[in-house]
Amino acid sequence: MDASFWLGFINIIIIDVVLSGDNAVVIGMASRKLPPEQRRKAVIYGTMGAIGLRIVLTAMATWVLLIPYLKAIGGIILAWIALKLLLGEGEEASDIKAGPTLFAAIQTIIVADFVMSLDNVLAVGGAAHGDFVLLLFGLGLSIPLLMAGSNAVAALMDRLPVLIYIGAGILSYTAGTMVISEEAVQQHIAPEYYYLDWLFPLLLTSFVLVLGIWWRKRIYPSAF
Repeated sequence: MDASFWLGFINIIIIDVVLSGDNAVVIGMASRKLPPEQRRKAVIYGTMGAIGLRIVLTAMATWVLLIPYLKAIGGIILAWIALKLLLGEGEEASDIKAGPTLFAAIQTIIVADFVMSLDNVLAVGGAAHGDFVLLLFGLGLSIPLLMAGSNAVAALMDRLPVLIYIGAGILSYTAGTMVISEEAVQQHIAPEYYYLDWLFPLLLTSFVLVLGIWWRKRIYPSAF
């Protein structure tokens, strides 16, 4: 194992720690309203399903990169998920039915993690430089990070409901970044509209939060 291996090893740890944060937020938001036992199942099954999709994405990374507007479409889906999670927070706990809610949480986790995993897979793949051992290490490390991080996020959101809005904001900003960083989109905005690189994510985040808060005030006025 030479220096390049250990450099890739360290880079992958940093990448997983940094890029797993957004994924942990969506898992925590999707599972926070479940009873403790079902929350644990949602985190485990959702994370394992998401990791399975990451493996598929990694194996098909070269082909995936050729799909036009893939990141932009993923960003739009993620923005919708952020809004959906935010709107769902107005529901009363007594209205939640365990079975369908558990399935819905797992489904949301897998879909959201799939669209958010493009950057993670590409970054880990680049840091591994074709080393299969490092690639497996990067995928394996993301499992405990996601599980521990999402459980912590869910517990904090139970104590501090305002974090729901922060979480939705993080997911919306990530979605905006995915859309605007799409290569095909960049070809249309650069260099004249370079400021959209930071403005568009902020505008999308504001739109999701304002719409979510307005809708919740309209449907659940007692929550405000």
